Amino acid sequence: MRVVLDAFDAPRPLRLAARVLGWPFKRLGDEGDVAMPPVTRALTALGPAYIKFGQILSTRPDVVGDDLAAQMRVLQDKLPPFSIEEAKSSIAYELGEPADTLFSEFSAPVAAASIAQVHRAVVAETGETVAVKVLRPGIERAFRKDIDAFYLAARCVEMLSPSSRRLRPMDVIRHFEGVVMGELDLRLEAASASQYASNTREDSGFQVPRVHWFLSGRRMMTLGWADGVSMGDNAALDAAGHDRTELSERVLQLFLQHALRDGFFHADMHQGNLKVAPNGDIIAIDFGIMGHIDEYTRRVYAEILYGFIRRDYQRVAEVHFEAGYVPADRDKDEFARALRAVGEPIFGMDATRISMARLLAYLFEVTERFGMETRTELILLQRTMVVVEGVARSLNPHMNIWHVAQPVVEDYIKRSIGPRAVVHDLRETVKVLSRFGPRLPGLVEEMLIFQSQMGERQPRRVWPVAALWGAIGAAAGAALVGLAIGVG
Repeated sequence: MRVVLDAFDAPRPLRLAARVLGWPFKRLGDEGDVAMPPVTRALTALGPAYIKFGQILSTRPDVVGDDLAAQMRVLQDKLPPFSIEEAKSSIAYELGEPADTLFSEFSAPVAAASIAQVHRAVVAETGETVAVKVLRPGIERAFRKDIDAFYLAARCVEMLSPSSRRLRPMDVIRHFEGVVMGELDLRLEAASASQYASNTREDSGFQVPRVHWFLSGRRMMTLGWADGVSMGDNAALDAAGHDRTELSERVLQLFLQHALRDGFFHADMHQGNLKVAPNGDIIAIDFGIMGHIDEYTRRVYAEILYGFIRRDYQRVAEVHFEAGYVPADRDKDEFARALRAVGEPIFGMDATRISMARLLAYLFEVTERFGMETRTELILLQRTMVVVEGVARSLNPHMNIWHVAQPVVEDYIKRSIGPRAVVHDLRETVKVLSRFGPRLPGLVEEMLIFQSQMGERQPRRVWPVAALWGAIGAAAGAALVGLAIGVG
């Protein structure tokens, strides 16, 4: 606990409170692996959900410090493995055949994380080298215990601190539970990997391994083997001749492209889930946590980023109010000034001189001052943005996130917020309305019968038919506009 508080430069009252509150629990729980550093050992002993938190911190040396980030890097893929026998037993149960029949070779674990571990294997039928991911035995129960503890903590926070309710701690835990439960079914992960590969197949410098569906099930999954250097090993990247500055920019831009263009992005992009192929391509692995955002949210997010890039804090403030992220009774101009205090230190300054910890602390103050509630639909997006920026800065400490993001965001703005977007929206509207075309005569007849029955008792109530004919007129108008656009 002391090491973490030191890393965050916590104030003296918080240190004292942590020591007093933590003393009764000092001798409870699993002691963990004594060979590990204190913080890594503690998070590993607490359980898989806490390890996830450590993985996020490991990507942000600018927040927790270089030493602590390096200590927690082992949480990404170097945790204690379970036995090969247990892995083979799980495979046999899922696929109905012995692992030794399906695979001519099956290695010891090459990576072990909080939820699963990975083995290198060779498919007996084809001779192809693959990666076989197998869930840890009992992981479902371990996560259930952690989540129940989180729910208890969230209830206590809401009860003891009414002001914290704007952060919606119970909703956040509920969202986390949904993400984790999906991660524990590898059939869903295989589907995510397949969709992600389809979305990104034209992306230059990026790869997603192929799913082997006939060798995948609920508790195990098989992907094509990814040869490459871990993105967390700077020395190996330099030895292989890769340009780390270019990689830092590409990994951030790829994330933004996937989030804005597709609305479907890898939401666990720490160094342990990213490799660099011999040809320089970035290879993504581990698709258990994927994020999805709808078109409207993408446009809001892009406008906020674009406003920061242009340093138009007034527009950024307006977007927050338009989207309902800030209560309408708050002062828009004052909010714009608060955003300026967040954005201005970033521009024109070497990234190594920016204290991300201080910046995040101020952002939290701003959200509290203006009564901003947690938006659960943005949790994965915001979390991944923090992680990806941390990965990029680990490759190039001088990287400025706004300069790198600018071309991607500007391209999305041109395509999605402007005349082309209006044309696209009109076409989509016509498509939706056209689906109801065959039903319109029946709807008109039903409304006319209803109106005739109600006519004698309420002779002036003609709004149902009027509304229906208004809808039909709107549909016809939209269809004509769509036709004109198509012809033009």
